Amino acid sequence: MTIYNSEWAMPNHNTYDIKPINEFINRYIKEGDIVIDPFARNSTKGTITNDLNPDTSAMYHEKADVFLQMMNDKEVRADVVLYDPPYSPRQITECYSAAGIKATQQDTQSSFYTKFKNLIPPLVKEGGLVLSFGWNSSCMGKKFGEYEEILLVGHGGAHNDTICVAQRKFYEQ
Repeated sequence: MTIYNSEWAMPNHNTYDIKPINEFINRYIKEGDIVIDPFARNSTKGTITNDLNPDTSAMYHEKADVFLQMMNDKEVRADVVLYDPPYSPRQITECYSAAGIKATQQDTQSSFYTKFKNLIPPLVKEGGLVLSFGWNSSCMGKKFGEYEEILLVGHGGAHNDTICVAQRKFYEQ
């Protein structure tokens, strides 16, 4: 049974610093969990963190698809993956620019997200979670697993709401 909640909070470019989103994440991460965050910025929610920008405190500074492939090659298996990519082509371009990289047309198309959705599932342990954040609720897609919770965080004014989805990976049959 999916839990549906809604909250209101001021927007923040650091998604995890928004109080109801921080609380959402904390409901699902337990001490000792392996938590992969491919878009971490300076967040310490993940135990293995990556951010394209080398000026952040993330452990790795790779494009997210390169980082996720590296984790797959190392056969890392996570209890939780935090999936908080840039939400729009403009945000993608801004993130790349901040890292001194020019975003290409390929980087700003929907295939940008498809790469991650193909690389994340093998990293998640059976019964593990992906916590997705964005302006839509597509997250990992219905073939990945069950939706446990959907949290809509309204920001008011002309700001888009943030949709948070907790999705548990199906157990292998």
